[in-house]
Amino acid sequence: MDIIISNSSGIPIYEQIKEQIKDKIINNELVSGELLPSIRSLARDLRCSVITTKNAYEELEKEGYVKTIPAKGTYVNNINVELIREEQLKKVESLLEKVVNIATINKIKKKEIMDILNILFEEEK
Repeated sequence: MDIIISNSSGIPIYEQIKEQIKDKIINNELVSGELLPSIRSLARDLRCSVITTKNAYEELEKEGYVKTIPAKGTYVNNINVELIREEQLKKVESLLEKVVNIATINKIKKKEIMDILNILFEEEK
């Protein structure tokens, strides 16, 4: 499994692992019922602590993306992609509310915010 971690990103390594696995599940690179690498195997491949990969798997399980079966392994759960998309839209909306509040307080015009968004979306391509 291709996971890239960065020690200089400021994001905890377990969070980087969790988010990349979550993205792979959402994008159907990992499918329902698929066995994930063992905690030890993933830690060895990523050259990180077993505790770090264990934390990532635990977080994924709390969020419903995976299910761990003792003595068998960790498997991708059957997820509702529309529900996940709705959750992500709520997060975006919440962040945009903060942007609007900051912009209003600082008298930043809507056009300036839209210009910034357009530039950011262009950079993502």
